[in-house]
Amino acid sequence: MTKGNINVSVENIFPLIKKFLYSDHEIFLRELISNATDATLKLKHLTSIGEAKIEYGNPKIEVKIDKEQKTLRIIDQGIGMTAEEVEKYINQVAFSGAEEFLEKYKDTAKDAGIIGHFGLGFYSAFMVAEKVEILTKSYKEGSAVRWICDGSPEFTLEETTDKTDRGTEIILHIAEDSTEFLEETKIRELLSKYNKFMPVPIKFGTRTHTLPLPEDAPEDAVAETEEVDNIINNPTPAWTIAPNELTNEDYMKFYHELYPMQFEEPLFNIHLNVDYPFNLTGVLFFPKLSNNLNIDKDKIQLYQNQVFVTDEVKGIVPDFLMLLRGVIDSPDIPLNVSRSYLQADGAVKKISSYITKKVADKMSSLINENREDYEQKWNDIKIVIEYGIITEDKFAEKADKFTLYPTTDGKYFLWNELIEKIQPAHTDKNGNTVILYATNADEQHSYIQAANNKGYDVLLLDSPVISHVIQKLETSKEKISFARVDADHINNLIKKDEPAISKLNETEKESLKKDVEEAVKDAKFTVQLEDLDSNDAPFTITQPEFMRRMKEMQATGGGGMFGMGGFPEMYNLVVNSNSELSNQILKTENSEEKETLIKYALDLAKLSQNLLKGKNLTDFIQRSYKQLEK
Repeated sequence: MTKGNINVSVENIFPLIKKFLYSDHEIFLRELISNATDATLKLKHLTSIGEAKIEYGNPKIEVKIDKEQKTLRIIDQGIGMTAEEVEKYINQVAFSGAEEFLEKYKDTAKDAGIIGHFGLGFYSAFMVAEKVEILTKSYKEGSAVRWICDGSPEFTLEETTDKTDRGTEIILHIAEDSTEFLEETKIRELLSKYNKFMPVPIKFGTRTHTLPLPEDAPEDAVAETEEVDNIINNPTPAWTIAPNELTNEDYMKFYHELYPMQFEEPLFNIHLNVDYPFNLTGVLFFPKLSNNLNIDKDKIQLYQNQVFVTDEVKGIVPDFLMLLRGVIDSPDIPLNVSRSYLQADGAVKKISSYITKKVADKMSSLINENREDYEQKWNDIKIVIEYGIITEDKFAEKADKFTLYPTTDGKYFLWNELIEKIQPAHTDKNGNTVILYATNADEQHSYIQAANNKGYDVLLLDSPVISHVIQKLETSKEKISFARVDADHINNLIKKDEPAISKLNETEKESLKKDVEEAVKDAKFTVQLEDLDSNDAPFTITQPEFMRRMKEMQATGGGGMFGMGGFPEMYNLVVNSNSELSNQILKTENSEEKETLIKYALDLAKLSQNLLKGKNLTDFIQRSYKQLEK
């Protein structure tokens, strides 16, 4: 038997491991099963290249609880270790067996799927165990060995006959403050969280399997049952399989495996697969989002060689794609020693750029393959696309190929199609193309109708980030401006070289404006007279485009230095000087009747803009009933 001190550079590394190395003690199970997976895949590789002259078979990893003995065991059928290898890999912390293995077999082990990099993983066992045993037997000739350590620098290492088959068994004698890890429900939860897609089958207990009845079985026959291994993981998840080998049903099954509580099907998926200049695989799903920006953004899971790392992928996945769901797996994403936190570097930026490009390419292919289907899904995906336009320049450069602009009459246009359609009618006297839009087809119906009557098209742009998108388009496109259809009278939104005919002289206009201002007496409203068609509405309320847009941008983040969140609502009250009502106001001599006439017209204009509410709406309804009774 050998006794000695573990080669560590501090007096006792174990308390430091327990306190500082891992952010969460439950990580120990992930690390030990990862090591068991490494050992199994190493053996697979050595047998495939003929270096290990043994039968690989169908190895699995087993997790066993013994409550009476207060032990938790992780058993693999992998490569195992000799006494010399235990001395080197366990007692000398500075060495990592996985790293050395990869270095030795770097030319043939590229696709072996070995996790590697993390030599300290085994020592996470001391976070929850007061004593740790290793029983291990190498695939090579020789006896099994037992290593024991109680968390101090001293260890014992001796040959044993207690193990006759190859592989390694880690026995954790669970500490008093960690007995939760002797509960089946807790271990099952951790296995599901971290090891759900590990590449080697993981057994945790058994389950009852019902055997199928033979075809000629009598009606009252009872099916036989048998106890089988309860394999808790899927060793070949969708992202590890070539896309051409998967059907849409396979992707949907995988989606529900990832998110068992999500009952709604995703709209489509994007399969990621790149091996240069970095390795990355994965599957991203577009859920139905509509206009919802307030959904959970931590739904993409990061794996490293099928080992779950985190669902906080900010930095790897661009912000606008954080609304998606799915899996990303890359051995090239740098983590700290506990695999818990991402380390920012050039590789991460390249991965983010690749994912952005892949999503843009997918959008382009979807709209080209089936334009009608893409249009039907637009309302559920637009928030991601629009968010991408305002946050990722590389994505914005490609976005014209797949960003749709729907009109209020249900038609969809790509950018070039839209400009070609509207430019002849929507070009103002200065040669600028003015794009009219509405954010609510019902609330802005009268304004939309007025624009349509002039032969103009009106877009329906109703996402919460649309003001940011418009700002981006106006700065990136030449001689383009957007105007919400209720921002001014339609004649002022697209100004033409058409002379205005007025029924009133300047004195009458001044008198009319004074009468309206005195009756309204509301700082929110700026009265402006316009010489409009006599059939146009007498009073129209509009909201200045700049002020309203800045407030909307502030509400969703942005708005620059203006601080619009504290600004009061401001409106224009456009009075049609050519309307019969204007003429009637001027002719009314009784000041009380004149004020009643103006306020009633103002209430009607407010009603059309959904601004008449509360007591004001109640008073208006009561006055209207009294008018009917006259």
